[in-house]
Amino acid sequence: MINIIINGQNLKAEKGQTILEVARANNIDIPTLCYDERVKTYGGCGLCLVEVAGNSKLLRACATEISPEMIINTDTPRIRASRKMTLEFLLSDHTGDCTGPCQNACPAHTDVQGYVNFIANRQYRDAVILIKEKIPLPASIGRVCPHPCESACRRQLVESPISIASLKYMAADIDLADKEPFMPEIKPASGKKVAIVGAGPAGLAAAYYLAVEGHQVKVYDAMPQGGGMLRYGIPEYRLPKAILDQEINLIAKMGVEFAYNTRIGKDISLEQLLNEYNSVFLGIGAWTSSEMRAKGEDLPGVIGGIDFLREVALGEEVNLGQTVAIVGGGNTAMDAARTALRLGAERVMVLYRRTRAEMPAEEIEIKEAEEEGIEFRFLVAPLEILSQEGKASALRLQKMELGEPDDSGRRSPVPIPGAEEIVAADTIISAIGQKVDPEGISGVTLSKWGSVEVDEDTLATNIPGVFAGGDGVTGPQIAIDAIAQGGKAARSINAWLKGEVGAPNYKDKYRVERKELTAADFSDYSKIDRVTMPHLTPEERRSNFREVNLGYTEAQATAEAGRCLECGCKGFYKCKLVEYAGEYQPNANRLAGEKHPLGDLCQQDSLIIQEPGKCILCSLCVRVCDEVVGLNVFGQVNRGFETLIQPEFGLPLELTDCNLCGECVAVCPTGALVKRNHIGVPL
Repeated sequence: MINIIINGQNLKAEKGQTILEVARANNIDIPTLCYDERVKTYGGCGLCLVEVAGNSKLLRACATEISPEMIINTDTPRIRASRKMTLEFLLSDHTGDCTGPCQNACPAHTDVQGYVNFIANRQYRDAVILIKEKIPLPASIGRVCPHPCESACRRQLVESPISIASLKYMAADIDLADKEPFMPEIKPASGKKVAIVGAGPAGLAAAYYLAVEGHQVKVYDAMPQGGGMLRYGIPEYRLPKAILDQEINLIAKMGVEFAYNTRIGKDISLEQLLNEYNSVFLGIGAWTSSEMRAKGEDLPGVIGGIDFLREVALGEEVNLGQTVAIVGGGNTAMDAARTALRLGAERVMVLYRRTRAEMPAEEIEIKEAEEEGIEFRFLVAPLEILSQEGKASALRLQKMELGEPDDSGRRSPVPIPGAEEIVAADTIISAIGQKVDPEGISGVTLSKWGSVEVDEDTLATNIPGVFAGGDGVTGPQIAIDAIAQGGKAARSINAWLKGEVGAPNYKDKYRVERKELTAADFSDYSKIDRVTMPHLTPEERRSNFREVNLGYTEAQATAEAGRCLECGCKGFYKCKLVEYAGEYQPNANRLAGEKHPLGDLCQQDSLIIQEPGKCILCSLCVRVCDEVVGLNVFGQVNRGFETLIQPEFGLPLELTDCNLCGECVAVCPTGALVKRNHIGVPL
């Protein structure tokens, strides 16, 4: 036996062993991309370099035999710099997307490619299980999300993006209709208690994921029912409350308790919660309508957009009169306008200070509002609310024109001197934004905007054990942002309850993403029209609150899901290159070089996908096929940067001696060789 020291540990090892073998035998990690104990040492990747006392050079651990009293360090600044440089070199010739642009664009980083392809194969339960790893309310979110994933979808470079949100809620609806909808496995009880303030998207997400971890969770909310803005800010015709109720009931079945009509600071204090619970999450939302800053906006007959929608959702009597004017151009303005129409208003106008092109509302919401008879007046801004008999009766409007773009990229509206007009209205709804009301959470540090101030990494507030997320932190954002923050907070709270020091490791894995693609890169793809969502006609919907969208049939959903280009790498979840890149944080673009083209060398009916653009030339597939399997199917062709791994004579794999044993796939450290999964979900 030989005595050596690795990272300060005194170890005994056999003569003839390499540094790497001894390290692995003692659970000391040394990164490798080209090593397999079954084949001869190659040493090509250069990642396993270590420092040996008395030697000025870094040595390859896989190829260096130990000697008596050898002193070895496997992780020093010099070693890390070398490994980072090596990874930058490898990534300079690495082509492809680690995950699809849809997943990257989703605030919750949902595995869109995975669940869309499950749906394509009619595996709806599997799709829901995958979705609920990130989104606990898929049937609700799928109906209301502005789907940034679709804006990033590369299918639009062929013709139009995949209808991702509609597919999400189609699968979720099928699961909800099952006698036994999916319920996640709950870990053993931790004995820890968490209070959630707010039953909106952020609070519900935090409750869901904390319950999964085995914690006892109770949700407090000031309103009579849960859902937050999903219930009180989204009209029934977009999100039926029965769907939302079903999803909240599933969370309750996980053991989460709900206490409604309980307002923080009035019915219960933060101090009381801290005395009773081990941790508290604040998901207080942004429930206060922003002011128009127009004279007379405090008159009877003027109401905020969110306030109006909340009153309708609560079933309160709302007297609008014959003519209703909505100020604003976002989704809340569209919701308010279409709701007013359904409540019987004869004339509904949307007044917006820019043009239609600059409206932040979703195009489908604007289009459907137009179809229903909503009027739009552009380039006007409110100056004053006029009154008759003490009640709002009209708006005095300033006519505008577009000037230079502002920070959002939209051209700023500029008043036209002396150009005004009067528009009569019985009710005026201000839907220009929302803000946070922090009343009731004394002691918590607030930002200058009145939102809760948190640590960006952990979402912890200034009070130990108190965390916050959602609109109460960010200001009004889309629901999926709040869902993502609720999940992030749950991970932080779980770490806090376990006594783990520092932020939990929830930074996403390192990703390589192609951003230079154009329609020309997809010119070989056949155009397949996006499947149109069946919906009620304007005549069928304008006088009632029935859900406008009728949902996809299974045939429509599978056809739409089948349009997915599967942009994400199918080897991502086993990729060692990504794992090490996450550890050493290389700059993938620092070393410029011509990249290999992306593409599959194998025939479409092959069980193996071979993509040379993802190959790092470790030659593991070559050596394992030769030395272990005994077939010698693969070899290196060309030289230098033109080197490729290919089957003999450049033949398709199917025309070689390959027996499809899969050994090459098993040892590939990237996604250059993966099993072809006709479902499309990364393996």
